[in-house]
Amino acid sequence: MIDYLLGLNNWQLALLGGILTWSLTALGASLVFFFKGINKSVYNMMLGFAAGVMIAASVWSLLIPAIDLKDGKCVRLRQGRMEDETVFSDDPVAVAGRWVGAGARRLHIVDLNGAFAGQPRNAAVVHSIAQAFPDLPIQVGGGIRDAETIEAYLAAGVRYVIIGTRAVTTPHFVSDMCMQFPGHVIVGLDAREGQVAVDGWSKLSSHDVVDLARHFEQDGVEAIVYTDINRDGMLSGVNVEATVRLARAIHVPVIASGGIRTLEDVRALCAVADEGIAGAITGRAIYEGTLDFAEGQALADALTGRPGKV
Repeated sequence: MIDYLLGLNNWQLALLGGILTWSLTALGASLVFFFKGINKSVYNMMLGFAAGVMIAASVWSLLIPAIDLKDGKCVRLRQGRMEDETVFSDDPVAVAGRWVGAGARRLHIVDLNGAFAGQPRNAAVVHSIAQAFPDLPIQVGGGIRDAETIEAYLAAGVRYVIIGTRAVTTPHFVSDMCMQFPGHVIVGLDAREGQVAVDGWSKLSSHDVVDLARHFEQDGVEAIVYTDINRDGMLSGVNVEATVRLARAIHVPVIASGGIRTLEDVRALCAVADEGIAGAITGRAIYEGTLDFAEGQALADALTGRPGKV
């Protein structure tokens, strides 16, 4: 199948992708002709499925560069420990430009201070990046725990907001936000050995990551960002097995995060992309040079049959 796709011209690949996306969207829309009334849970699930199709179409085969913000600077942490940081730049807008220039088609931004404080602390920097790259899809997490914060980010040009701690501590908040901001809500589940962590990974909950993901799928989220805390920032390789297990358990796209080190990790994820893994976030590897972002994106495009801009 992959050999066949690789043999097609770019316009043929684009046509096939468009037909697939249109067909699935039309299938979902056609359900309104068969039901006079739809209860809230079914409605939310339908929204999530339709949104998932669209996000998969836009993210599929993507490597997503991460920009972690602490005190206005671009940093990376090891396993989420605020005291174990490496500062890579004091100009996050320039860093974003670097990845856009290398072919990034999406950015993943985390307000680390906000994750611990429970409210945004680097919103001004996020707004500056969104203004500098108005056509680039940006997803933001860290300290997003009320509707006002979501509204402000979307108004600034952010495409998706990632709800983490509040999703675990107040699950109905996700359902409410999916209804209020349809098409813009992603849930971030950060886990250590299958148990979800909250408050900037400083606390471990008793919740199982698969059980929570299934719940939020019913609420209508766009996607699940799954981070293996033990692998994050460690350059120790992706936990492919755990990521696939989660992707198989739900029907919305999963975006992998944590552990990418080299092109071999990109190959490993592309090999299981058809399990429902729509993309992968990469951080320390592209900052320290163990992975060339442009080469990684080109490889992902080639292995999944999607033409890319690198």
